[in-house]
Amino acid sequence: MTLIENIQYYLPEFFLSLKQTGIMMGISMGAALILGLPLGIGLFLSNPKVRGSKAVNYWVLNFFITLVRSFPYLLFVVSLIPVTRFIVGQAFGPYPASFPLSIVAIAIFARQVEQVLLDVPEEIRLLAESLGTTTWQYIWHFLLVEARSGIVLGYTTALVSIVSYSTVMGIVGGGGVGDFAIRYGYQSYQTGIMYFAIVVMIVIVFVIQMAGNMLAQKLDKRKQVD
Repeated sequence: MTLIENIQYYLPEFFLSLKQTGIMMGISMGAALILGLPLGIGLFLSNPKVRGSKAVNYWVLNFFITLVRSFPYLLFVVSLIPVTRFIVGQAFGPYPASFPLSIVAIAIFARQVEQVLLDVPEEIRLLAESLGTTTWQYIWHFLLVEARSGIVLGYTTALVSIVSYSTVMGIVGGGGVGDFAIRYGYQSYQTGIMYFAIVVMIVIVFVIQMAGNMLAQKLDKRKQVD
């Protein structure tokens, strides 16, 4: 069969793999937004570089994030299989695969948020203090407003990273496009199918990055002022 015929033949399996990747990405990046954002804010507020910070809290949070990010990902997933099975009820499939992927997404995005917030000018904090704002008001009305463009870019970076991580999940039964490329491409000696899956993933990453850049540009407070 020609490459086009092969692609047409495997399209149902490919669409299924895309759906599995979408499930993993949706769950993990949802967790990153819900838990990673406040974790990153907590890292920033407790960072020793920030006035009034709590260094003990920072080093606890920093240890967790550094541990997750430095752990070899495949070994991290394998070592979490008993925990995944206990929490989810099974260890294989896109939903169980989303558990370790979510932990990594949370850690990556939290670190991105911390770095973005550290770049917020000190004058913003001084202005908030002069107005007598509470910590919550400072975070919501000053910090996040000033850093929103950078946070969107950080989230985009985390999303692109998780796309890459998700391709590994097929090795442990998570399915997805990576699993499709390995099973129907590499292992079946159908290199054209493998490269087709790779090209589709590259296109998806480009679209994600462009959309993130455009949204960040629209939210850029400095350009709105200009």
